[in-house]
Amino acid sequence: MRKNIKLTAAAAATAALALGLTACGTASDPGAKADSGGKADGSEALVVAASPTPHADILNYVKDNLAKKEGLTLEVKEFTDYVLPNTATQQGQVDANFFQHKPYLDDFNKKNKTTIVPVVDVHLEPLGLYSKNAKDLGDIKAGQTIAVPNDTTNEGRALALLADNGLITLKDGAGTDAKLSDIADAKGLKFKELEAATLPRALNDVDAAVINGNYAIEADLKPAKDSLALEKADGNPYANFLAVKEGNEDDARVQKLARLLNSPEVKKYIEDKYDGSVVAAFGAAG
Repeated sequence: MRKNIKLTAAAAATAALALGLTACGTASDPGAKADSGGKADGSEALVVAASPTPHADILNYVKDNLAKKEGLTLEVKEFTDYVLPNTATQQGQVDANFFQHKPYLDDFNKKNKTTIVPVVDVHLEPLGLYSKNAKDLGDIKAGQTIAVPNDTTNEGRALALLADNGLITLKDGAGTDAKLSDIADAKGLKFKELEAATLPRALNDVDAAVINGNYAIEADLKPAKDSLALEKADGNPYANFLAVKEGNEDDARVQKLARLLNSPEVKKYIEDKYDGSVVAAFGAAG
């Protein structure tokens, strides 16, 4: 998931109504699905709501190449917003979803009184530190300016990346929503907060910038090659995962899909297709 969109319950309902036709434009009405939740024998199709890229791409790879030999019938429904996949899962219109990370889900569940839970991490769209002039982290010096995203989720991620690479020190207890005031030692660096989408353009005006993976790719940056530092996938709270309504984690179809999504074949598919702009968040050998 590329942005942390915080919606109140009322706003979520409004967005769901406004975006209903758009979000389901590439699939049939989720409400028309037969009730297949909880089929332990895996005889019914597993219907999964997903963002188009890379989530639906990965699911369709599984559907076309891996599912049949595991006896899994998989149906992928594409959604273009971050509200309907969760509400459809909660209401049983789909069996699972694949589009979000844990900080977003926690916020969504709290605000909407939903009970969606993660099943298995699949991939990360990593933030990276980029510079027009610095060739490595050692070139980042006191007095220089680093631009960071100004939204809560991505700023916290950016500061964690800088701290993990020794450029700053954060206060004890600074969490995923860390902000500039949570910096204990800036080590002489200055910071500029900007909209995430504008950060690639800001590289001409600052010494370095922390940029979301999707915006880096749009700016012809290659995270695996061009970044000075890149988020690690293992144990990352921003890994995107397969999720279901609480109580459906042990559905045989869900467990089959979870295993396939963490398979060596899917890891290799992610590595080959995305070249570092998306990275596997599990350790299966390629």
